[in-house]
Amino acid sequence: MRDYKKYNVWKLGHEVTLEIYKLTRSFPNNENFGLTSQMRRASSSIPANIAEGCGRESDAEFKRFLIISQGSASELEYFTILAKDLKYIQEEEFLIIHDKVNKVRRSLNSLINKI
Repeated sequence: MRDYKKYNVWKLGHEVTLEIYKLTRSFPNNENFGLTSQMRRASSSIPANIAEGCGRESDAEFKRFLIISQGSASELEYFTILAKDLKYIQEEEFLIIHDKVNKVRRSLNSLINKI
């Protein structure tokens, strides 16, 4: 069994999740069950699936959960664009979080290709 906490991509995903939770606190209340919830779910799914994959026995299963994490990162990327376009976040905030999400995506891709 792998220790997910030792993977840099898990650490990056966890940091992104914490930032998304902070960022979405300022979203309108009418988004609590909409975009706020979706962004929080997509962001937390990234490190959660890495952790779950680490608990699996085979490399193939681990890889499958990394691919699921990659999908969640892509989903989160879109939600950050939507939040910016809806004026829920400033351009500067968008650029910072967008860069971090893409760093997670690149790291996941690199790890997937190594397996």
